[in-house]
Amino acid sequence: MTVLIRDIRPADASDLESVVRVRRAALPYLITTPAEVAFEVAAAHPARHHRVLVAETPDGEVVGVTRAGLAHDSPEPGKGYANIYVDPARRGLGAGRGLLRAAEEHLAAHGATDVYTWVLDEPAHRAFAERRGYRPGRSAHFLRLDLAAAPLPALPGTLPPGVELRPGSAFAADPRPLFEADAEATSDEPGDVQAELDDYEDWLAHTWNSPSLDKELTVVALVDGTVASFSAAATDGATRYASAMTGTRRAFRGRGLAKLAKTASLHRARAAGYTEAFTGNDAGNGPMLAINECFGYGICATETRYTRKLGAA
Repeated sequence: MTVLIRDIRPADASDLESVVRVRRAALPYLITTPAEVAFEVAAAHPARHHRVLVAETPDGEVVGVTRAGLAHDSPEPGKGYANIYVDPARRGLGAGRGLLRAAEEHLAAHGATDVYTWVLDEPAHRAFAERRGYRPGRSAHFLRLDLAAAPLPALPGTLPPGVELRPGSAFAADPRPLFEADAEATSDEPGDVQAELDDYEDWLAHTWNSPSLDKELTVVALVDGTVASFSAAATDGATRYASAMTGTRRAFRGRGLAKLAKTASLHRARAAGYTEAFTGNDAGNGPMLAINECFGYGICATETRYTRKLGAA
């Protein structure tokens, strides 16, 4: 069977729902909604050359999706990404091959020299990547917590002197302090592709204004009025919650503030009716893995970042 590779139609509700269906089937540990998919395309920085492509059967069924673009916020030019999702029930139709080929052609046309892709740590997925010249790099874990039943750590009755917890919504008038904290924490994250957040307007457009970001469940820890740590929350608006990013500014690390912010965010999420919590960790990020273990998170899947030089055999 031949599949058609095309761009998604952001104005077509059924197309957005098909993309969500495939991504949830292929990687159920991600928060994915039609609104987020449409936003992802509309809010992408022009320098990213971001595209969402689908693989469609002759009868109009979407069976695969890819997200491809340039890591425009990396200090190293030429880094591209292409993440492929194929409905597990519809493998073998050539969707993955077609999507990857189209993504690589798109990236090459916009100057990418290296392509990075996340690959599930399963034999068939790894073999698919390696047959096409991709080589493994760092690994990362998906973790899940049964938020409805897990015994969350208790919040302290009294916060440490000078420490205050606020929801992200408290920064609606001026989110720049959160941008600065996010930029500092992101620059220290381990990974194959480093990112430098230095464009406040772009951060507002694609992070702060994301429909998945729940500003009431996002918790910020301040020390003497200064943003010190935060735990950003993403949700599907129904039952699924995810820690989008948890970080602490360098001057405040080692004081338990990330754990405090995340504890408060999880309690808020449970009170709001969310029943499943997800997060992701670089496999080498011992401090965050330890924090998540204390909450009761368990690893539910592992991915490896694979890379290939465009033009290489």
